Amino acid sequence: MKYYLFLDESGDHGLKTIDKSFPIFLLCGILISEENYKSIRAEINQIKTEFWNNKNVIFHSRDIRKCNNEFQILFDLDTKNKFYEAINRLVEKPLYKIIAASINKTEFIKKYGKLENDVYEISLSFILERTVFCLDNLGNCSELEIIIERRGKKEDTKLGKHIQKLRQIGTYYVDSERMKNYGFKSKFSWKNENINGLQLSDLIAYPIARSILNPQGVNLSFDKFKHNFYTKNGRVYGLKKFP
Repeated sequence: MKYYLFLDESGDHGLKTIDKSFPIFLLCGILISEENYKSIRAEINQIKTEFWNNKNVIFHSRDIRKCNNEFQILFDLDTKNKFYEAINRLVEKPLYKIIAASINKTEFIKKYGKLENDVYEISLSFILERTVFCLDNLGNCSELEIIIERRGKKEDTKLGKHIQKLRQIGTYYVDSERMKNYGFKSKFSWKNENINGLQLSDLIAYPIARSILNPQGVNLSFDKFKHNFYTKNGRVYGLKKFP
């Protein structure tokens, strides 16, 4: 069976300047089988059609929160409530696994300085090794396609080389042969390509980041999907916090 890993982020991956109100970078991976993705994709398109009569609307967490662009319709409270109910029904579905990694950039610099590898690459390494663990447990994956939102030519080239390096040498916990078992393929896509899997990752990334920044706060969105984190023997492996 083929699986997809859709990757999107919340926060800035750079280490030069740090927003004190949002000092973390979070990379969110959505691991889903090809069959289940068909169901998720169809439901997202149904929501778009219901509210905009148009499947080309692109869900973007920040635009939704700010009621920007197409999401100005959410200024109407009745529409907003119905839309959030539909999104909650979507993310509640146990059709996918969440494998995410966050890095507190302030603490990272204190401990490691500013390394050549940026926090995006480090987060991706954490996610890929945990993806291998999860696929080993599932036992039915013959192919994995990693779909990443494009950031720019320079950044994408650098990240592509990092993925190649992981294929060749593996990570501390997962050797290269184990990586190669799943025939990792990677694809970079722009947001305007309207990849529903990337949009699901985008919707989920921000609430995870908020839960890390304020674990005692009320986070209704997070509560809707937290059961989908990759878990083994009662322990959550699908959320790596570093350092």
